[in-house]
Amino acid sequence: MAWNFAAGPARLPDAVLARAADELFMRGADGACASERPFTGDAFRAVLDRARSRLAQLLDLPANYRILFLAGGAMQQFSLVPMNLLGPVQRAAYADSGYWSRRAMAEAEKLAEVAVVARYPGEQPLAAPPTGRWTLPADCAYCHITPNETVDGIAYPDLPDTGAVPLVADATSSLLMAPLDVAKFGLLYASAQKNIGPAGLTVVIVREDLLERSPADLPAPFSYRRQADEGSCVNTPPMLAIHIAGLVFDWLAEQGGLAAMAAASRRKAESVYGAIDASAGFYRAPVLPGHRSPVNVCFHLAEPALTEVFIGEAEAAGLHHLRGHRQRGGLRASLYNAMPEEGAAALAGFMADFARR
Repeated sequence: MAWNFAAGPARLPDAVLARAADELFMRGADGACASERPFTGDAFRAVLDRARSRLAQLLDLPANYRILFLAGGAMQQFSLVPMNLLGPVQRAAYADSGYWSRRAMAEAEKLAEVAVVARYPGEQPLAAPPTGRWTLPADCAYCHITPNETVDGIAYPDLPDTGAVPLVADATSSLLMAPLDVAKFGLLYASAQKNIGPAGLTVVIVREDLLERSPADLPAPFSYRRQADEGSCVNTPPMLAIHIAGLVFDWLAEQGGLAAMAAASRRKAESVYGAIDASAGFYRAPVLPGHRSPVNVCFHLAEPALTEVFIGEAEAAGLHHLRGHRQRGGLRASLYNAMPEEGAAALAGFMADFARR
């Protein structure tokens, strides 16, 4: 059995791949397959409505939030968030928790005055910024966090208190991994290629009152307000990705929803971190316990020269895409929802055997 531990694009559930083969790539009576039909037609609008409804059910979404299915990836939202939420205020708060939060800040700085309101002061072990009540600058439009850092393997153990300032989160690698109190956020966004579906789709979940901040002169495809008003169809949406996302949402519900995903995620993470912690220092996790990502397990070998040997032998054993991000090096195993517990157990067993040998 081969296992894909890539950080993204990540594995899709086997059942979803089977359904997609049956539903999406066969021509119907109209001579078209699912991705060839008009996005303005009834067939695709039914797919879009079902995906939106199923996601709202999974998240227990409050009535005053809107779901947008937008083309592109999370990096586009690094710019679209300030473009839509700043309004007359030209100041936003950001927390520095690692690689992707810094990338988000770098894009926001092109459009706004950015105040870094929290960061972890040390280097090793890594950790998320301290939470509690954050002191934010006056006239702050929003506060942005990255709850799970895929490159660094860091996850917030809890959420900060930003008071009346809307909390915005890049939830790309954490959305749908566990139940979430959406009401604590003004806006969430997540590109699809971790837990939702193929790359090329980003889900934005936004509180309705914040839609009014979108400037009238913002180009229509970039306007959250316009996209909300037109059901994510200002322009042709990523139809195939939305259709597959809907199948993933159905699969999540069939597995027991987000509570079941959280329990499985905990067991998978405990299996791999357990192999690290039981290795007597042969493997080293750079993140402080309690701040370790349950989904992106980053680790190093005490003897770096063995890293390439590990990767080669892992691939021979069917354990693929374990190389760490180029900024961090080392190794990384991503355990998204579609990774069965059997895959995590296979990796943990290989790690124990490799260390023994």
